[in-house]
Amino acid sequence: MKQNIMHIALVVDDYDEAIEFYVNKLKFDLIEDTYQAEQNKRWVVVAPPNSTGTALLLAKASKPRQKAFIGDQAGGRVFLFLSTDDFWRDYEHMVSIGIRFIRPPAQQDYGTVAVFEDLYGNLWDLLQLNEDHPMMLRTRD
Repeated sequence: MKQNIMHIALVVDDYDEAIEFYVNKLKFDLIEDTYQAEQNKRWVVVAPPNSTGTALLLAKASKPRQKAFIGDQAGGRVFLFLSTDDFWRDYEHMVSIGIRFIRPPAQQDYGTVAVFEDLYGNLWDLLQLNEDHPMMLRTRD
């Protein structure tokens, strides 16, 4: 049996401002943007360039309860982890376009990491894992 986590829903305030951030700033690919008339919402999926794993479903908050979670989906903890093959390239690009890092780059036992905020305040790790890290070994062909 083979299974994968396909999407993670990220609650956003506005589809277009979220697309602007993820596609134009973080350089994610826009995989799908389809209007669903029966629910009067859009199905918006983005993913890091050249990735084949989990993608983000940008889910616009439609109820007060959902709106309360925009920017705080993990209660202030790091919520998502953006893995890269070149930490310093991506870090320098992100800093140059004004992405706010709340924890500076650090070398850890598992690799290089820094924590940044998305447009709503959700926390992300930007990280480049060491080649011998179990997650790197797991993704090799």
